[in-house]
Amino acid sequence: MPESKSANVVRAIAVVGPTGAGKTALTQALASAASGGSGAVPNAAGQSTETQFTAIEFMGDRYALIDTPGAVDFLADADFALPAADLAIVVADSDPDKAVLLQPFLKAVEEFKVPHAIFINKIDQARGRIRDLLEALQPVSALPLVARQVPIWRDEKVAGFVDLALERAFLYQQGKPSQVIDIPADMAERETEARFQMLEKLADFDDALMEQLLSDVTPDRDTVFADLVRETREGLIAPVFFGSTAQGYGMRRLLKALRHDTPEPKFAAQRLGLKGAGAYVMRISHAGQAGKLAYARVFGKTIADSDQLTLSDGSTQRPGALFAVQGAQTKKVSSAPEGDVVAIGKLDPVAAGDLLGSGGGKQKAAVAPPPRFAVYQLAIATKDRKDDVRLSGALQKLVEEDPGLTVHHDQTTHEILLRGQGEPHLRHVIERLKGRFGVDVATARPSTPYQETIRKSVEKRGRHKKQTGGHGQFGDCVIQVKPLPRGGGFEFIDKIHGGAIPRQWIPAVEAGVQDAMQKGPIGFPVVDVSVTLIDGSYHAVDSSEHSFQMAGRIGMSDALADCDPVILEPIEKLAIYTPNSGTSKINSAVSSHNGQILGFEPREGWPGWDRVDAYLPHSERQSFIIDLRSLTQGLATFEASFDHMVEISGRRAEDAAKKAQKDAA
Repeated sequence: MPESKSANVVRAIAVVGPTGAGKTALTQALASAASGGSGAVPNAAGQSTETQFTAIEFMGDRYALIDTPGAVDFLADADFALPAADLAIVVADSDPDKAVLLQPFLKAVEEFKVPHAIFINKIDQARGRIRDLLEALQPVSALPLVARQVPIWRDEKVAGFVDLALERAFLYQQGKPSQVIDIPADMAERETEARFQMLEKLADFDDALMEQLLSDVTPDRDTVFADLVRETREGLIAPVFFGSTAQGYGMRRLLKALRHDTPEPKFAAQRLGLKGAGAYVMRISHAGQAGKLAYARVFGKTIADSDQLTLSDGSTQRPGALFAVQGAQTKKVSSAPEGDVVAIGKLDPVAAGDLLGSGGGKQKAAVAPPPRFAVYQLAIATKDRKDDVRLSGALQKLVEEDPGLTVHHDQTTHEILLRGQGEPHLRHVIERLKGRFGVDVATARPSTPYQETIRKSVEKRGRHKKQTGGHGQFGDCVIQVKPLPRGGGFEFIDKIHGGAIPRQWIPAVEAGVQDAMQKGPIGFPVVDVSVTLIDGSYHAVDSSEHSFQMAGRIGMSDALADCDPVILEPIEKLAIYTPNSGTSKINSAVSSHNGQILGFEPREGWPGWDRVDAYLPHSERQSFIIDLRSLTQGLATFEASFDHMVEISGRRAEDAAKKAQKDAA
């Protein structure tokens, strides 16, 4: 059996999985078992919103457990932490119907090439065969699933397990280590069958083992363990364990497997592209008086608070301080060993995903998580205008902390938009704005950027005449206004002849026309219009640039009111990703949100998933994501981009016009 690594090197274990599987409970149970406790931790109520780091020690080995959020709204928080792990534990429920919930998490660890194992939790609640659960899980995993254990059933409940590598049986004892027993006689045949299936899967990556199996030679235990360790570390297989965090079952067995199966930190450093010693930044936090903290994993050697670190921009800085991390608590330390997770104070500029060199030049990480599309947004404004400056600073810090959050200043609607991964995500952001930064904001559904266009042509005269005590004001123009094809934008044609309007004032007429188009008669910007200046007159003394700009504005405003104006609504093209069990439901949801299905096809690289392409009005997107998630156990998502504008009429046009009038009042 391979030896465990040096106690001076800390190995990082990411714990991932869907909400409700018991991911945070597993982190706590492993910490309890490692410290000599029972390992029994009830599944936590609620859901994690931030990645947490927990340091534990077991049998002389040190670990940093990375507990990542499980809810789809908060997955982005772990995007930069997951690539730095040596191994991931993917936590699954014992219910086969929930197997599909694991797929986004398995895809993430697979894409980052992080070796991983599966832990089936709540085994004390299992009511079906474990082999049925494995058959349900295998289609959602790109790697072969290799069962390391088979259950021992007593009175229709799982009472223990047979370790297929050790060929030993264990009975669970609540609050105590499992009891070693002889393999029950009625399980001998099942154990032999299951062990051979395990060996067959291992032999797919070991020709010598395959030869032994074909020759009916029983491989020795060291060979079996060596293959399990190598193939797990190299990401060739995903071993499967089971237990119960609520009862403390299987915690020590899992910890012992981690001692041998977890690769050394140097392999994670290679995946990240770090050359030499340094650190990788997993997340950023602004922690009150401590200021900005960069949570980073140390690679290559021990890092001291006196070391010079090379930042991503090539500059060098000493850490303001180093802090050991234990959940929400931090403790100042003078150094951090290889593999450890440490909070580094006051490094600017530093962002999640940065490599920090120790004794070398600047480096760029080889792994870059793709940005997540913001499926939900809110318009925000401070309740007290005195908080505007504080809001800006708070938003900057929150965006730096949260890879799933963006802030957009919409130049059309003049709104500040929070964009995120769902309604719970942005609700949490609003709570943090108030709780951490003391900024109270009002929220509203974002305005839809409607536009106006026209359906018929008219000719209008615009005249501005004003007599004052001195020079008067006089501008006069005649314009022809006609519609352009959709997407035609705006054109201005000058057909003035004979000096009816002097050349220097024609641009002023165009400026006045465009000014009138900023808000049409219904209340929205006007597009797809052609304006031809055909005539006019001027006064030798009273005419001016301002006078002709006013004339152009008056003429255009009068013309637009008579051109049969209509409202244009923005239509987005959506790529919707869903398990294929939800495809028919999504088709109905698109229709109920005034959308149009364009087609669907299998999602590339995601067995059992579909991609549905659709048109959807921008105004429907906000409520659509809520329905989409509720129809697919929170799994489906989409990406959207503006596609075209379309005329609307009837009730929807009336509602849009009323809102514009209300906003203008």
